[in-house]
Amino acid sequence: MGKQDSLWLNLMQYGKALGCHQLQERSFYVLGYQFFVCARCTGVIIGEIFAVLLLLIGIRINIYSCVLLLLIMGADWLIQYLDILKSTNIRRLITGLLAGVGLTYIYFYTAMLIFNIVRNLTSLF
Repeated sequence: MGKQDSLWLNLMQYGKALGCHQLQERSFYVLGYQFFVCARCTGVIIGEIFAVLLLLIGIRINIYSCVLLLLIMGADWLIQYLDILKSTNIRRLITGLLAGVGLTYIYFYTAMLIFNIVRNLTSLF
């Protein structure tokens, strides 16, 4: 086994540990190797990174928009699950990206809420 094969196997194990199903037909390929997460998970990861960058430069998205971004991915999944319309890897990537942004902001707002509650509680003592 070559160095590239070993790296690919390690990445595939990492993707599996992240909880990705890694279905071949729902994954991208790079240089003949299946990407370590599916198209939707790839979008989520990219969206999360993008959202962190937005947060770092001070851009905020309201919570309702965040929920909407998550619902878009959920709708794509449901439409595919019900066999109404077959999703494509590009659509999975885009809806995953949107959900990754929404999810990261929800994490951020949740962390801020917990931080403020703890701060207010500690100021009572």
